[in-house]
Amino acid sequence: MNAPVISSVSLSELARRTVPRYTSYPTAPHFSTRVDAGVHAAWLMRAGRRADAVSLYLHVPFCRSICHYCGCTTKASLKDGPILAYAETLRREIALVAELTGPVEVSHIHWGGGTPNLLPPAAFEAIVEDLHRRFRIRDDVEHAIELDPRHVTRMDARRLMAAGVTRASLGVQDLDPGVQAAIGRIQPLEVVEAALAALRIAGIHDVNFDLMYGLPGQTRETIRHTAMNAAGLAPSRIALFGYAHVPWFKPNQSLIDEASLPDADARIELARVARETIDAFGYEPIGIDHFARPDDPLTAARDAGTLRRNFQGYTTDAAATLIGFGASSIGRTPEGFAQNAPDTAGWRRAIEAGQLATVRGKAFEGEDLMRGEVIEALLSVFTVDLSAAAARHGADPATFSEGLDRLAPLVEAGWVAVDGWTVRIERQPTEIARLVASAFDAYLGTGGRHSVAV
Repeated sequence: MNAPVISSVSLSELARRTVPRYTSYPTAPHFSTRVDAGVHAAWLMRAGRRADAVSLYLHVPFCRSICHYCGCTTKASLKDGPILAYAETLRREIALVAELTGPVEVSHIHWGGGTPNLLPPAAFEAIVEDLHRRFRIRDDVEHAIELDPRHVTRMDARRLMAAGVTRASLGVQDLDPGVQAAIGRIQPLEVVEAALAALRIAGIHDVNFDLMYGLPGQTRETIRHTAMNAAGLAPSRIALFGYAHVPWFKPNQSLIDEASLPDADARIELARVARETIDAFGYEPIGIDHFARPDDPLTAARDAGTLRRNFQGYTTDAAATLIGFGASSIGRTPEGFAQNAPDTAGWRRAIEAGQLATVRGKAFEGEDLMRGEVIEALLSVFTVDLSAAAARHGADPATFSEGLDRLAPLVEAGWVAVDGWTVRIERQPTEIARLVASAFDAYLGTGGRHSVAV
């Protein structure tokens, strides 16, 4: 029997370190204006000439009110006028992009926000019709949309089903009344139940829940209650995200009293309680922050080694090209990332002038793709063969030697094991995977502030 490891580095200490979330690599702070509309247009034309299917992301940056915790690019609108105007510009952007790509095949569609279900029905249906007219939407397309449960009626659900939506994601976050008051999102369990019932009655059975830990006022008891009630409703998937308190980046978060936020040790405990509760309902852990039912495609992708991670989280989407529509949306091609103007006015001016609204991005260069593959593997399955990754990119595995040196304290403390060129996270993988992955980030420390690791 091996002697127990006496760690000289505590989980609490590791949790306090700040690292990127790695929904992309290189991460957004390293985007620059060198990728402009002209560069992106050339990338899209090349994507159109390939035979591969692409994915589409449509961003709708409107909510009826802004929740205190929100980190999304969105704004409040009590009227439909600005949303309808936005929808018309979105349609022009779709036409503009289609002229560059031609009628490419589409395997995935994802609506994010904001609150996409604030789009008036006629506007939503017109956009969907444009997508079908401009592109070749596969019969087995996954058509997903993020929904605010407070704005989902039976009629809404029927319209989504008629438009071809196959998966919905409900922003549940937390079900405790005190926590809801602290984050500015009053949404009782009954509201979530009604939204879920409406979707299921309409025929949309693939439903995800988003939950959060690290919110003001959360305790072991409140988060256990939230996780039990959420898992008890049997959604297809559950995402458990750590609240990122970045008021210097999102001023609305200044409405949250920092003194009411759980500290590093409490965040670790909250995450542990929520994970154990969700696990008790039979869900399979997926990567660092997702759970899926055993028969879900996401579980099959994890087991087959085809799990992917992008801006929407873990996915079965294997498309090399993601085309982003709308203000602030980020797309990806085999050449790099491209982001639209974050402000609606700037985005609209570009589109109305007949130009892409791309204002920044990052062309892949040097070791970017190889390091991105390593980081994605560590965040998805908690192990990576550096030698195999290097071979796929025609590189020397010694390229990763500096990263292994950075991991030495974690290896010595028993958190990580290194066998030749294989790295494996041995303890608390969901908590420290981002930290381990950051050892192979060539850009780390050269720009941007980040949230805590747990």
